[in-house]
Formats: sequence, structure tokens, C-alpha cells
Amino acid sequence: MSEGKTFWGHVEVFRWMLIRCLALTFGVAVLAFCNKDFVFEQLILAPCRADFITYRLLDKIGLTANVGQIEMININLASQLMTHLSISFYLALVVLFPYIIVEIWFFVSPALYSNERKPAVVATIAFFFQFFLGLALAYFLIFPLTFNFLGNYQVNERIVNQISLSSYIGTFLGLLFMMGLVFEMPIAAYFFARIGVLSSDFLRRSRKVAVVLVLVAAAFITPSTDVFTMCLVALPLWLLYELSIVVARRAEKRDKAQ
Repeated sequence: MSEGKTFWGHVEVFRWMLIRCLALTFGVAVLAFCNKDFVFEQLILAPCRADFITYRLLDKIGLTANVGQIEMININLASQLMTHLSISFYLALVVLFPYIIVEIWFFVSPALYSNERKPAVVATIAFFFQFFLGLALAYFLIFPLTFNFLGNYQVNERIVNQISLSSYIGTFLGLLFMMGLVFEMPIAAYFFARIGVLSSDFLRRSRKVAVVLVLVAAAFITPSTDVFTMCLVALPLWLLYELSIVVARRAEKRDKAQ
């Protein structure tokens, strides 16, 4: 949003910003589509390999992962093509996410006061850090452990697990996206504490209720219905809640100091 522009001038700036974002997203998606082997073998399907870093670390502490024995199948005619297209698009969005936020920042920043710009930059950097931290936790810890546990779980040895492609991709994308989203909890707590909507005392008094809400949120985030994955998700959520209390307290102290 630029100073001195009319309403339609702002619309024109926004239109070109949108065109740039869409064009780059399409370009990166095409690039990802053309590099199918790298995208799927080294990124998407990497947790299916026994040499994935998480499983190597498990081996070092005496825990064996048997993911190499898990079979994956496709049962829908167009599923592999649609998966290829959707993964290319989602990967482009993740790669360009910082760029899109920067574009939005340059559009909005002229409308901010000088004393608002620095907190906005800090909040944006914290938003990036928390989002990608959630993605990393889901990719390197929660999803591999979930895949190893559920892929090898059997009610009877005569029943062989064959994981469908759509089930794998749905669980993979669902966990990554939701974990990236819920990791913004401390930032939301800081923002609401600064405007007086939320207090650290309220968060401390609500711990018992928070336990129930965390379990409900973990059950909602978890694409599957197993307790193992739900507990894996619930633990970082509870830690984020405790961190939100600390962040809210710091925001209150800053307000009092000012």
C-alpha cells in the first residue's frame, strides 16, 4: 500500500503483487513437477526409507524401525497424477511462503506508523520461525514415528499392511500443515496479551481445561484415529501452551514498563 495513491491505485498495486505471487508459484510448481524423482524420493517418500535420519537415530539408541518392509500401493486410476500435481503446488507454496509474506509486507508497511514497523518485522520473523519449526518437527519426528508405528502394527500376522498412496499423502500433508499452524500459538498469545484480551494469570488458571483442549486439538490434527499419534501431537501442543504463558507474561511486563 503506497502513500498518496487513490483507492484504485492501491487496487492496481495489489493486483500486480497478486500476479507476481501467482506467476512465481506456478513457475516453482512446474519446476517441482519436472523434478519428480527428487521431490518424491528425497522429500515426500524419504520417511519410507530405512536410511531416513530419524530411523538411523532410533537404531543408535537401540530402537529398530522396520519401514523398509511396509508396502505402498495405489488403488485409484488418477491418484498418482493428482498426487503429483498437488504435491508440486503445495511444495511451491512452502518454498515461496517467505516471499509471499515479504510481498504482503511491502504492500502494507506504508500504512503503518514508524513505531509499528519494528514490532511488525519482529512478529513476521517469529511467525516464520515458528511455522517452519512446526513443519520440521512434524517431518523429522512426528510423521516418521507415526508411519513406523502404524505401518508395522498388526492385529494378526496373516493381515499384511499395504498403505494406499492417498492415505500416506493425506497423513503426511495433514500433520505438516497443522503442526506448522499450531506452532503459532505463542505468537497469538503475545498479540492478545498486548491488546489486553488475554492474560498469563488466566492461562495459568486454565491449565486443567487446557489439557482437555490440547487432547481434543491433537485428535483433530491427527489424520488417523490412533492414540499413539495423538500423544505425539499432544506433547508439543502442551509445551507450546506453557510457552504461551511465559510469552504472555513478558508482554504484560513490557506493557507495564511502557
